Parts: sequence; structure tokens; C-alpha cells
Amino acid sequence: MIETETPADRVYVIHPQISGRAYDVDARLEEACGLAEALDLELAGGDITHVRAIDPGRFFGSGKAEQIRLTLEEKGAAVCVVDAKLSPVQQRNLEKTWNVKVVDRTGLILEIFGRRARTKEGRLQVELARLAYERSRLVRTWTHLERQRGGGGFLAGPGETQIETDRRLLADKMAKLRRELDDVRRTRALHRKQRQDVPYPVVALVGYTNAGKSTLFNRITGARVLAKDMPFATLDTTVRAFETPSGIKALMSDTVGFIIDLPTELIAAFRATLEEVRDADVLIHVMDVSAADFDLHRAEVESILDGLEAGVNHGQTVIEVFNKIDLWNDDLGEAPPKKGEGVFETIAMSALTGEGTERFMAAIERALLERARVMTVELAPGEGKAHAWLHSHGAVLRETTNSETGAISMTVRLTPEDAGRFAVAFPDHGQEF
Repeated sequence: MIETETPADRVYVIHPQISGRAYDVDARLEEACGLAEALDLELAGGDITHVRAIDPGRFFGSGKAEQIRLTLEEKGAAVCVVDAKLSPVQQRNLEKTWNVKVVDRTGLILEIFGRRARTKEGRLQVELARLAYERSRLVRTWTHLERQRGGGGFLAGPGETQIETDRRLLADKMAKLRRELDDVRRTRALHRKQRQDVPYPVVALVGYTNAGKSTLFNRITGARVLAKDMPFATLDTTVRAFETPSGIKALMSDTVGFIIDLPTELIAAFRATLEEVRDADVLIHVMDVSAADFDLHRAEVESILDGLEAGVNHGQTVIEVFNKIDLWNDDLGEAPPKKGEGVFETIAMSALTGEGTERFMAAIERALLERARVMTVELAPGEGKAHAWLHSHGAVLRETTNSETGAISMTVRLTPEDAGRFAVAFPDHGQEF
């Protein structure tokens, strides 16, 4: 039998532990190995390497670099992932020293995003981020980059070097991608405006990658978004409608997961997509309560949200979900995480098993009603449609009927969106808030 499948490249993962930085290094190495395996690479092993001072030319000192080279030869690795951000010079020199393909953390995450993006907007965003990253890698690695290209005509100078040509071509391609992306973003903005014209409150899920956002999204909305135990299983934003227990209609948005040292190129490229987060009425911060670096993941997500002008510090209502409570080990004697400062409510649950789902839905309802308006409406006897609408969409706090005229006076609590919809559907009623 002839073997037709190309064998996967063997990859060795190195996590440099920089002196003076406190975090769970084993968890960080495990995360980096998971990222490498997400690219269908065969994991040859991984190691934590202590780094006292970063060498500007090779990141690692000469002795450490030689030690790693021998390990790579022994493991038969064709690719080495360095779980840190390397400069172009450092990456080039390590490839020369080790004679293998070297990928840093930024390149690894960009590659995963490139494989996972499904929508046109997602692919354009990832391609733009990748080109921005590659443009910084155009160092004089090969001699052909130093060759000059002759100009044409009598005004031509000595011509441009190959590296200048490559940079110009990249710049042209990036400009074209930005134009295409602007067209897609205008369409997204139009869709967002249409949702605002028929206003339903928006609840956006955010959190660290692999925290369980998509599993929770599927459980609440009945959608079938890909939900796997892998980093960045979901990249493209998905929006679905759902109802709270008392019948408040809302939209839930599942967004891309965050990660420590998320490349700035990706944050810039996905900024338009992440406007869904900034514009949401309620943010659901989903956290893996069983993660070894729980506090670090929590702080990283909050930092990225702050950079997007979203979250508690920007006046948004935030509900924290301590997910995967089924994996929480009470025997360790550790105290459960505390509610974040300024957070509306914290819910412990398991999106996988469904434990705590009712508490979660009740918290969303309370958060939406917190924003509610109380309005008084006077209805004539024949206005049964408006009467039924208010009972269907709001919480009727008081209702009285005039025995002589048959007119109905209603005091109703509605979300701002439903109050707006009522005003559009029944414009002739005097309303007092």
C-alpha cells in the first residue's frame, strides 16, 4: 500500500522563562504546545528554558543556543517554536544556528488565525495582520535582497534593491486589502444599524481562548458554532437571538478569544469586529475557573477590553462567568475566585453540563432590567393590540381600568430598546418616564 499523506513536521516547543516574571510556567508551556498542535504539527517535546538576560542577536546566549541545537537534532525536529516575541534579526540568527524553521509566538498565533478564519472579513483581517508581520521580517536574510533592479528611461537612477521592491509590493497588497476590508466593514456597520433600528439588547461573550464561550453560546441560543477543546476554535463573530425566562428578547454575540501576548497586528486588524464588544449592552466575561493561570488570564482579558474602550472602566455592565465549575477541585483547599471590582454579578456554572444555566439566565435578565425604563401609558378601550404588546414585552407593575370610560392606565417596566420599539409601533400615546 502506497502512503500518500505527507507526514507532519516534528516541532519542539521552548518557553523562555525570563528572570523576574512570576506566572505558572508549566501552564504557559502547555498552552504553547497546544498552539503548536493546533497546526497539526507532531509534537516532539517541549522545555522551559531560563533566560537571565535577552541576547539582542539570538535571544538566547551562545551556550544555551548550542544546547538547544543539540536537543533539536536529537528530537529530529524540523520546526522550533519559541514561545516569545522574537525580533527579525533574532529569528534569522536562530534559524542559521539551529538549521530549522523558527516560529515565534506571534507567528504561531497568526498561522492559527489564518487556518481558522472562515468568513471573508475574517480572512481579510488575518491576511492584513500577517502581511504587517511579514513586512517587519524583511531583513537582509538572503543575498538576492541586495540586488538592484535597473530603472527604465533616462531619468532612472540606480534602481531599487530587491528588498525595497518586496516592501513596495507588500505595501500595495496591504492597501488593497484595507480597501476590501473597508467594504466588508461598511456591510457589517449596516447590519449593526439594522439591528439597532429594530432594537434588541446585545449580550456579548468575551474571554480567554478555550474558556468555553462557544459552548455557552450554543447552550443558550441553540446554535451549532464549532466548540472544541482547542485554542481559537472560533474566530468569526456569530450573532443569534435568544429570550430570557420572562420573555425579554435579546441578541447574543460570540467573539474571538483573547490570549496572552495577542499580536498587536491582530488587535488592529480585528478592531472593527471587536466593536461588537464595545457596543454591547451587557458583557459576559467567560473564564475557565480550572485554569492554572486564572488570575493572569482574567487580567489579560480586562487589559485588552480596556484598550478597546470596553468593560467596567467604560461604564458597561459586566457579568463574570466562572465556567468549567465541574472541573474545580475542592480537595485542593483553594478559595474560589472573588467577584471582580465593579462587576454586576458573578455566576459559577458549567456550560458543558448545564449546571448553573438558570442562574446565568436570571443574571442576564436582572442586568437588562437594571437598564429598564418605567413608563405610564393611557390606552383607549379598543387598543387591545398595544395592551397585548406591553404585556408581552414588559413587566406590568400596575394596571387600572376606568369603570366609566373603559380606558386603561398601565405602568410598565421596559428595556430601553423595547421602549423605543413601542414608541415606533404606537406613536400616538403620551408616555411618562
